[in-house]
Amino acid sequence: MSFRFVSTGSYVPENVVTNDDLAQFLDTSDEWITQRVGIKERHISQGESAADMAIRAAQNALDAAGLKGEDIDLIIAATLTADHRCPGVAATVQNAIGAHGIAFDMSAACSGFIFALETAAGYFERNTCTRALVIGAEQMSRILDWTDRGTCVIFGDGAGAAILEKGDNLIASKLFTRGGNEVIDIFDVTVETPFYHPEEKWMPHVFMNGQETFKFAVNTITTDIPALLEEAGLTDDDISYYVLHQANVRILQFAVKRLKSNPDKFPMNIDRIGNTSAASVPILLDELNRAGKLERGKLFVLSAFGGGLTGATAVVRW
Repeated sequence: MSFRFVSTGSYVPENVVTNDDLAQFLDTSDEWITQRVGIKERHISQGESAADMAIRAAQNALDAAGLKGEDIDLIIAATLTADHRCPGVAATVQNAIGAHGIAFDMSAACSGFIFALETAAGYFERNTCTRALVIGAEQMSRILDWTDRGTCVIFGDGAGAAILEKGDNLIASKLFTRGGNEVIDIFDVTVETPFYHPEEKWMPHVFMNGQETFKFAVNTITTDIPALLEEAGLTDDDISYYVLHQANVRILQFAVKRLKSNPDKFPMNIDRIGNTSAASVPILLDELNRAGKLERGKLFVLSAFGGGLTGATAVVRW
């Protein structure tokens, strides 16, 4: 027993920031950003928190399924950017939609949504929930160094959600963590106390070793997907879509080439959404669903990679 998808939802802020907008205060250009990461624009919050966006995405998923908040008894939110340590994003969503039962946040960076799906599968396996709401929600704009053109141009804000019920549509999955902060490190605020006087004080920002991140991402995608398909007794011909974390268009293009698959099976929205971390996969999944491209019974692959370092890949039947 695992789960089946009932519906999806997503939300991105109305405020669209183009590359030309960024060039007004950064030493960059539309050409520089487009060539390096393939992003033309991203949606940036003007006061909406990760929880605010998660509520909108959750409500869209509920509306699509004709359900109410009271029909949900498990909420898992994958996020790096909750406004509050407590209550978390999941608890805030629960209160807003009138749900009951268990609600908690988890963090596995950009792989978080797939980690959360796997976690929900465990609850279904133990018959401790009947309907789950799994969310990826990020306000990445609040933890960026907006003077660092190497990172701030990459990210956007948004949320995606999926409602799950009991089923057997999780065919196979692989999750892993390779602990360390040499490649990706997201700093939190350094606090001085009567007992600790740090030599260096940090404000929130993202550190990325671009070359090592690229290698890790490509190797994760091109190693884990074929291995998981082989484990499940499947081939590329059985897969309708590969829904990959939208981090960098060059990573995606290189992965397509290495996997020797049809590029049409690799939908992309990075050009207009940017990298939304844990929200990336569910936002793209919702776009495909609402466009009528996901057919019941068809197989697709979800795959993500991120800080931690983390990787997550799943083969799912729609």
